[in-house]
Amino acid sequence: MSKKKKNNEAMTEKCAKKAKSIFNEFKTFAIKGNMMDMAVGMIVGGAFTLLINSMVSNIATPLIGILIGVDFSEWEIQLPHLYGNAEPGTLAIGTFLNNLISFFVVAVVVFLFVKLLNKLKRKAEEAPKPPPKPSPEEVLLAEIRDILKEQKDN
Repeated sequence: MSKKKKNNEAMTEKCAKKAKSIFNEFKTFAIKGNMMDMAVGMIVGGAFTLLINSMVSNIATPLIGILIGVDFSEWEIQLPHLYGNAEPGTLAIGTFLNNLISFFVVAVVVFLFVKLLNKLKRKAEEAPKPPPKPSPEEVLLAEIRDILKEQKDN
């Protein structure tokens, strides 16, 4: 067998071992639940974002519009026709404001959630620790005390 062929086989074997190692590492990662936790978090986060966007678009924006007397959800600025474009561009100011409000609502909720998690974590760390186990000398002294007490009672 030629030296070049041996080198190719060694490289192929090395690549196969590396691929198997990476696959095993990924399998361990997926089995530990990290991947599932991440997937569930993304799904819940997406649903939460849809809920917040709906709340802002359908509840908060109309209420703010009533309070200030203007419906800004459909505010748009028409841009002039440029360079022969058939349709003029628009700046959707109302949509931007809706998205800005949504961002702040999500940011506040995430902040409060992280704050709650940190508080729970601190409480768990501050939980009273069990008393330390007595040293062998203390155990021996307790046994001697019990024997002396027993002798005194008899």
